[in-house]
Parts: sequence; C-alpha cells; structure tokens
Amino acid sequence: MNKHTTFKSITSKVIACSVAVTLASSPVVSGVPALAAPEFVAGQSVDNAETQTAIQYQINARLDEKNMHIKGSETMTFRNTTKDTLHELVFHTFADANRSESTQAEMFKRKNEEIQKENPKLAPDIFLGGIDMKKVTANAQSLSYENKNQALTVTLSQALKPGESVILQLDFDVKIPYGSERLSYYKDIINGAHWFPVLAVYDEAKHQWNKTPYSTTFETDYYTSSDFEVHFNVPDKYQVLMPGTITTQKDTEAGRKIVSTVANNTREFVFFASPNYKVESVTRGGLTVEYYYFDNSQGKKKVIDQYIDQAFKAIQFFNEKYGRYPYPEFRIAESYVEGVAVEFSRVIQMGLKGSNADAANDYAFVHEIAHQWFHALIGNNSETESFLDEGFADFSKIYFAEKLGDSMNGFKAIQFDDSSFDEPIASSNNEVGDNANPVFYGKGRQAIYQLYRLVGEEKFDAFMKEYFKRYEYRNVTIAELLQTIEDTLGKQTRDEMDKALHEREFVLKPEYQLSEAEKSELFREQFKELYHASMNQVPGLPYETMSRMMDKVYAGEPLTIVLSDKAGTKARKQQDMIRNQLEATLSFTGIKPVVITERQVLKKKMTNELANSNVIVIGSAETNGLIQALKPGIIQKSRNIGWDWKKMMIKKDSAGAYVIKHPYNKNRLLLHFYWNGDALADSMVEPFGEQALTALNFTSDYYQYYEMNRSGKVTMDKKRANPMAKLFAQE
Repeated sequence: MNKHTTFKSITSKVIACSVAVTLASSPVVSGVPALAAPEFVAGQSVDNAETQTAIQYQINARLDEKNMHIKGSETMTFRNTTKDTLHELVFHTFADANRSESTQAEMFKRKNEEIQKENPKLAPDIFLGGIDMKKVTANAQSLSYENKNQALTVTLSQALKPGESVILQLDFDVKIPYGSERLSYYKDIINGAHWFPVLAVYDEAKHQWNKTPYSTTFETDYYTSSDFEVHFNVPDKYQVLMPGTITTQKDTEAGRKIVSTVANNTREFVFFASPNYKVESVTRGGLTVEYYYFDNSQGKKKVIDQYIDQAFKAIQFFNEKYGRYPYPEFRIAESYVEGVAVEFSRVIQMGLKGSNADAANDYAFVHEIAHQWFHALIGNNSETESFLDEGFADFSKIYFAEKLGDSMNGFKAIQFDDSSFDEPIASSNNEVGDNANPVFYGKGRQAIYQLYRLVGEEKFDAFMKEYFKRYEYRNVTIAELLQTIEDTLGKQTRDEMDKALHEREFVLKPEYQLSEAEKSELFREQFKELYHASMNQVPGLPYETMSRMMDKVYAGEPLTIVLSDKAGTKARKQQDMIRNQLEATLSFTGIKPVVITERQVLKKKMTNELANSNVIVIGSAETNGLIQALKPGIIQKSRNIGWDWKKMMIKKDSAGAYVIKHPYNKNRLLLHFYWNGDALADSMVEPFGEQALTALNFTSDYYQYYEMNRSGKVTMDKKRANPMAKLFAQE
C-alpha cells in the first residue's frame, strides 16, 4: 500500500487483509456466548495399532545444545507400493533451505533482520545452517548418493520391484540456524521442522520423485503418512514436544535423558524443545491436549486453560462435521514467532500469548487446528495446490464461528468480499506470488462457501464426510476433490465447483453476497472490534489518544467535524481535502458525521449537540470558531497531555495535531488537526494528510500529539507503542 493513498483506500486494504490480521495478531473480540465444553470422544489410537504404512522411520538423534547441531542415525524402511520398478529413492533435505539467505523463507526474514539489528555483533552466517549427509547404507553396504538443491538422491544397489521393500540407514549432522525459521534456535527454544531426510512423494503418472525445494514464498509441505519411532537424546532440563506417545528415560551420561515417541500414520515429524517450557495437559474422553508455554505474564495459566478448552471444542466440531481425529494427543507449541502460526501433523506452533489473549475468539488458532484435517490427515501438494489445505482450513474456522453464533467472524466474513484476483484458486504458489493469502485463503473459502450454499448444509456435511473417508492418511488432488463432489452431489455441482476453482477473477455469486447495507454494518462492526482489540493490548493506555477517537465513533458515539469558516481560499481547499478523506472512510462503514462550516450553525450547536459529541477540528486555531470559543478549556486540558498549547500555536510554519478531553464533556474527545498561519505550505500538504490518517489508524502507534516542520517531517511527538504496528510495517 502506498502511504499517501486516501484513508478510505487504506481502510479497504486493511479489510482486504483481514484474514492476515486474524492470522497474525491478537484475536478479535466479540460477544459470543460461551458454550459448555462438549463431551469429547476420541478415535481409536493409531499409535498402538499394527502399522499399515509403506514407510517406517526409526531415528536416534542427539542434540548438541552448545553448538546447536543434531547428529542423527535414521533407519528407513520402504515398501514399493507403486507399479514402477525403482532404481533410486529421493529424500527431501529441507534443512538445506538454510544454506543461504536466498533460499530461506521470506516470511521469517523480517524477524531475522530485527534480531540482527538487536544483536549487531552476531556474524551473518549464524543465521544459516544445513544438513550434512555422512553416509547412506543398505545391508551394511555403502550406497552412492547426491544431496543437491534440497533433494537427496540415493542410488539403490538393486532395483526395487513393486511390492518389495528396502531398508536404508542414513547418518546425518544438522547445523541449526539462529533466528526465526522453521528450523532454528532463538533465546531458549529450538524449532525443529525439516531436521532429517524425509522420503519424497513418488508420482506414478510422471514416473519420478518430487524434488521440489522448499518454497521461499509460501509452503512446500507434501509428504506420505508414515510410522515414526524417535529417540532424542537431550539435556535433562529440556522439555521436548513431539507428535505421538512420549516416554522419557535417563541416559547413561550424567545430565542427559532420552525422550522417545511412537507416532504412527503421521504425515510429518517435528519437535520443539526448551529448558523453560511449562506444560499444561488436559484429557477428555481419550484425547489429551497439551499446551507447551512460557510463563511470561501474570495470569498465563488461566489463558492457557482457555486455549485448551477451545481446542477441545474445535476438534469436537470438526469430528462431527468431517471425521474423527484419530490420534490420542494434540499438542500446541508456544514460540517466539510473530505474525505466523504454523501447522504440523498433531502439533501446531503459535506465538506467545499474553494475559489479555482471548482464546474464545482466536480464530487463527482454530484455523491451525482445522489443518489437522486438511494437511495432516488429508494431505496434498501445497506447492502446486495450496487451496486444498488453506482454503478448507480457512472455511472451517468460519464454519466453526458461524455455528457458535459469532455472526461477525462467521459466514458474513466470507460474504462481504467481492474483490477478484487474476489468478485462479487452483494455482500453484509460483503462479499466485504475493497473492497466496487472498487467493488460497480468501477466494478458496468463498468457493467452498458457494458450494455449501448451493447444496445446503446437510448435503455439504455428507460430502465432507465422504471426502474425509476417501482420503484420510492419503494425498488428494483437486481433480480427486471434484470427482468426490460429482459422486456425492452430482455432475452439475462438480461443474460449478470446477469453474469456481479454475476461472480467473472468481467472485462469489451475487445472491450469496451481502447487500451494501449489510456490508457497511459488517465493516463498522469489524472496525469496532479491531480498534477495541488493538487498544486493549496496551495496559494503562491514556484516554487521550487519536486512535480512540475512531474507537469511540465505531462504538456508536457521535462525531462532529468543524472547519474554520474564516480560512482563505487555499486553506479551505486543504480543510476540505482532509474532511473528504475522513467522510469517505466513515461513509464506507455507514457512518455520517455532522459537518459544521458556518459560525452561526456552530453557535447554535455549541452547548447541546457539540457538548455531547466527539469533535475533530481542522484548520488554523486563529480562524476556527470552536477553538476560539473553547480556548481557555483547551489550554487547560492540553496541559494534561504535556502540550503547551500557547507556545505551539504561535510557532511559525508549524503544523500537527493534538487530542484532549472535550472541555465540555470528560467522556468525549476533541482532536485538532492544525496549522499555524493562513494555510499549509505546498510541501506540507501531502505528508500532513498522510500523518493525520496514520495517527487515526488502529495499525499505528497511539499519538497524543505531534508537530511537523515545513518539509512535512514529524519533529516532535508523544505516543505509546502499538504491538500491532509492526505487523503492518512497510517492507
């Protein structure tokens, strides 16, 4: 977004990115009634059952926490279930994405840059890592291999015919990079994704293994469900989170232990480790939900308990709608990721939760839980068909909210978006580029909602159960999704979905969209909650902040805009420019402020309407009737924010803004966008308007006042930091 766009376009952009906001920030608060915890009944555990997968891993690994290496020995058993005779096996070595900055994920680079700035003495290569293969053997005989471009190709000594099995031994050494990556260490936590060679998916149609390196822009998670037995040697003080049934025993070496797990029929295997993890565990009906967290704020345990309760509710909902979660456990890893939550099989990774976190309305959390169905259980190639996991996960969180009675985060959140994108929903990561979020999430969930509306809830739920039944533990394609739709809902319905997924500039059918009045109401409610959530993040935030003006207006309080009636021609145009921006924003959400431009009208409204209204004043103090009339009270109230009103109003070529309690009403605010002299200098006009809009936004810091010089630069201000601001920072 360009910073000098109108406030309306800024607002539109924020709404368009509301999915990202939900995923990346504190949850929106709404008045959703609390539901009683459901009686949870888990599925039969797969970990103690006889294995049915074609791939088994047995891994013995040791964490060298001083040098941040993992040394491992992996025994992999593979049964050839294809129709082809195989002469080689290919493993993903995604840890090698950390060999250079150019191959690391873009989504974590900003955090790494922040860490580097905070620690300038760190050598740049500390943020890099990779996996070194030591040897690969079969039946004690060395095999030739090549580890190139994140793909380990192993040449078999003997061709592997369909139905035959082979056992390989792979020894490796992983250097864990510092910072924020899927595989990384930072402060007191290790994020352990992609840390060992994992067998790639074989494409029988193309007669080749998938060798795609990990995406730098999105995700490349494409695996075959496998059986894992992992034994991890770590220091005694470390808590280790992994999927599966975890046991611990003392190691023969003093000060160390071995954490073991069995995780059958599991799509991917990750771990998180920290010496400071606390663990909260709750079991209901055979399912155990565990939350690994840092005790970093007062009241944290209460928040974690709420998140665990919400996890049970979401899992139960998806059990009923799609199919039963089959594992005996579900784990949540708290980490230092900011703006990113990540799904893995039987595990999700979330950011740090403060004591003000609202689990009941954290739909990013529900989205990640939904990935257990659309990623972990029903797999897909997320490099080429990301819609299949992200679209269904995002629809699922909306479906969950709708059935809770949360109208703002329910289906209305899908119905309001009538924007389009050139890329079809059924695009690859490379094809959508920077539009992965709106295309896969936003448009993807709309296409699913359109299917839901087309056939009705009962038939939709029946289709989803059949879809889950067919592809649980398997990888699915969009073509197979469409075939399931045809088999359960008919050819015409399949054709409708096919068109929605493959046409360019898909837009939800008009009959399923909100009316203009409904859109305005939704936008107003959405901004009301976003401002409320944003401002509640800062303990002790002063009453007099510019963003609170918008918070109060969206909450239903009156607003009056007062222009200077004695301004010159040039100044009038400047006043109108700012007023038009404000009115456009508010009309976009159905709010129409009262605008006063004449002194006679001002006098009539002064003691009644204006005394009960929040007020935005635009223009010079010398030419504005309201400022002159309330001058003594304004001077007094300005002292409360540390603003020397008399001194600031006589500074030549100065401009800025300040916000105070209304002199006539302590429960209302008065915000003055001012300039000294007849009008703003031409060089100041654009930055003045830009800064005014920034100061009002819920995505910026919280201003009480600021001053600008002739060039439009802010030379002095008083503000409080907004934790959300960094999430909207320009690249």
